[in-house]
Amino acid sequence: MRNVRSKRSRGASSGSWVRKWALGVAVAMLAPLGVSVAGTGATASAAFDPAAFDFWVDSGMGPIKSRIVRAADGNTNRVVYVLDGMRAPETLNGWEIETGIPALLASWNINVVMPVGGMSSFYADWNAPSELFGIPAGSGSSTGSGALNVLAGGPGKSYRYQWETFLTQNLRSALRDRLGFNPNRNGVFGLSMGGSAALTLAAYHPDQFSFAGSFSGYLNNSAPGMREAIRVAMLDAGGYNVDSMAPPWGPQWLRMDPFVFAPNLIRNGTRLWIAAASGLPTVGDSASFNTLNGMGLEALALVNTRAFQARMATLGGGNAVYSFPAYGIHAWNNWAEEANRMLPDLSANIG
Repeated sequence: MRNVRSKRSRGASSGSWVRKWALGVAVAMLAPLGVSVAGTGATASAAFDPAAFDFWVDSGMGPIKSRIVRAADGNTNRVVYVLDGMRAPETLNGWEIETGIPALLASWNINVVMPVGGMSSFYADWNAPSELFGIPAGSGSSTGSGALNVLAGGPGKSYRYQWETFLTQNLRSALRDRLGFNPNRNGVFGLSMGGSAALTLAAYHPDQFSFAGSFSGYLNNSAPGMREAIRVAMLDAGGYNVDSMAPPWGPQWLRMDPFVFAPNLIRNGTRLWIAAASGLPTVGDSASFNTLNGMGLEALALVNTRAFQARMATLGGGNAVYSFPAYGIHAWNNWAEEANRMLPDLSANIG
């Protein structure tokens, strides 16, 4: 198994892992997972890429927009899906808003598919529309400003989220039929919520995805405290109820846990890129509450990711590259740099 490592010690002690787990869970409960630190030293901010175009596809959720950037050489064989984080807005995908990564991928002759929306969805097929205590969400829109939105309207509240079905059926077919994109051996990667989802999609749709990348993902969702941390995060990121997504500890919840479905990824032979930084800020991360928050969130992601790495090792999985940078918090500058590191491996394992 090949590792990409920096100068940090190869043998982090179990005591250090426990301390980081405790810190991460505590910070996640106080300053939820959904809070990304996008404004902290984000790399090559793009906001709107004029080379991208809107691509609307009908679904069980209604019409859903994706943003497409065509490969520089015009090929239709090499395709990657790029997934957003917990606060995914309805306007543009965060990778387009915060980074120049989509344009970089296109320059490597990769077609880029950026689904738009899905706040707090984990890109999953939910059990029911999001509501709390049986009270349907009201009119208005979900702004992502906190738990006050729990009774507000918004995506996934007047209807049931069906993101896995959309990405693996509706969008996949439309890309093939309307743009001629190869529906097989695609790549998928994402950050935080999107990182967990990327592994889920690859685990259950191996014909579609030959490569999956997780940056700062939560890859051990059934560990003690994780469901409640995710609950608080989803309440903060638009007022969503985790119980509407999947009942606690049932088959639907376990199906979403990368630690549980790791054998699928080994059996499928999926090429994986699994990354989490140390939680220590870089010189570009300003002294602020956002940075402190991002440190705790990344520490939690790191412990989750290390647990997933250990699980894969016990199963004999040799299909993953692990990247553990010595510096980096839960922020766009970290994820953009990780995408740069991953790009050659992604390019070699799709199409």
